Amino acid sequence: MPELMGKDYSKDIHGNHYFRNVMFAMILIGTFAGMLGQTFLSTAYPTLMDKFNISLSTAQGATTWYLLANGIMVPVSAYLTTKIPTRWLFMIAYGFTAAGTLIAMVAPTSNYNIFLLGRVVMAMGVGISLPLMMTVITNIFPPEKIGVPMGMGGLVIGLAPAIGPTYGGWILSGNTKFLGILQLGDWRTLFLAPFVLLIIVTVLTPFLMADVLPNRNMKLDFISLLESLLGFGLFLYGFTNVGNEGWGDAQSVIAPIIIGLVIIAFFIRRQLHMADPFLDLYVFKIKQFTVTTIAAAINTMAMMGVEMMLPTYIQNVHGLTALQSGLLLLPGSVMMALMSPIAGGIYDKFGAKKLSFIGFILLAIGTLPYLFLTATTPEAFITITYWVRFVAIGLIMMPLITSGMNALPVEKSAQGSASNNTVRMIASSVVVAILASVTTNVINSTKPAHHLSTTNPLQYADKMIQASLNGFHVSFGIAFGFAVLGIFVALFLHKGKVAPAPVREANKQEVTEEGGQKS
Repeated sequence: MPELMGKDYSKDIHGNHYFRNVMFAMILIGTFAGMLGQTFLSTAYPTLMDKFNISLSTAQGATTWYLLANGIMVPVSAYLTTKIPTRWLFMIAYGFTAAGTLIAMVAPTSNYNIFLLGRVVMAMGVGISLPLMMTVITNIFPPEKIGVPMGMGGLVIGLAPAIGPTYGGWILSGNTKFLGILQLGDWRTLFLAPFVLLIIVTVLTPFLMADVLPNRNMKLDFISLLESLLGFGLFLYGFTNVGNEGWGDAQSVIAPIIIGLVIIAFFIRRQLHMADPFLDLYVFKIKQFTVTTIAAAINTMAMMGVEMMLPTYIQNVHGLTALQSGLLLLPGSVMMALMSPIAGGIYDKFGAKKLSFIGFILLAIGTLPYLFLTATTPEAFITITYWVRFVAIGLIMMPLITSGMNALPVEKSAQGSASNNTVRMIASSVVVAILASVTTNVINSTKPAHHLSTTNPLQYADKMIQASLNGFHVSFGIAFGFAVLGIFVALFLHKGKVAPAPVREANKQEVTEEGGQKS
């Protein structure tokens, strides 16, 4: 790693020495532990439904509320990065994530709201640490070698959610005690490994992290903060209710979404007229950053469209255990781990356009077969197609983010990272809520009459499986649509590698569409 990233011995903004690669490894571990919580519940939905006595849509709320809280916090991260020293901001982020993990782990099964509270607090920490990680990477590594570190950052952004279902399935399969305390097979044990990792990095952060990002005494604009929290919060809240309430519910779905959009519009207008904006939307004036952000959001939606539904299909239709469904998906997760650093190195030579175009084509090819899954589809076929999908996602994700971040002046990296992650988190929240509602509605509208379960149980079971397949097919079709859309968006990307833009003096230089400068 040192040979690829340059010397490890560096100086922070105070002139103090620190070990760059040690700090980088700490950041990867801490953020990975938090990001793992995004999807490790996908194989645990049947368990949560049983233990908490809730529906599938309510169980999926554990993911949608996580994404909601994450999406709310990400815009705030740009302000916090500017205001708070890097070392202490990482400590705050990991502390929140650890606290939320603990709350969810000990939540009583008689009160699902406490479990959701833990998920929200957990996501708040990740909403700070994830964009902070990307900002730090762009500041501590030389521009000519940024591809590989960003690729390794992709292990956090892509691998943690990808490996989550396998990790969850493995934990839920056991029957033995872990450290003589928690029972493998108990859903609470899911949170143990992330919690331990988070406690370790939180304790070590004051000693191994460094202040590498410049700070200034930026005044907090409370109106912008309130507009950000209310706007994004209400918008995402409306989508979290779709699964249970349906699209026709004016009070719980339509009203929050519309009001949220109106407040977001006021938020955007305010930011564009502020001398020192809470979230600097200047970054979206750069074509390459905007297009890569849109493409990354589409990639995220295509990934989550299958990621959240496939484990449920495997368990409910094929009748496999949580562990078996997780193992079926493991090769894809491993490929994601291998492809992210490799794609980062390839990006250094060829740029994001070719990688993204090829990646989205592969993603569409890997997703298309899911539209025709049956109750007898060979499990090996599911594994192979899932593997193809994550080869594609590995080719797409980090080159896009790297290209977008490189298009920005370095002093805009925190704002760019916050903006990019905000868009992707909103995309994740929306697609999970939409797919949950679509799947539930299709299943409910095509399932057999209940009286058939007593008059002809076998026919009832067959028709219920077919109803479930109908719902999954529609969800997978939406994911396929996103992959196809990504192919066309990739055509608008800048050819070749985007060279990092130099520091821009405010109001003195004009930034071109491709991220360069002219006087």
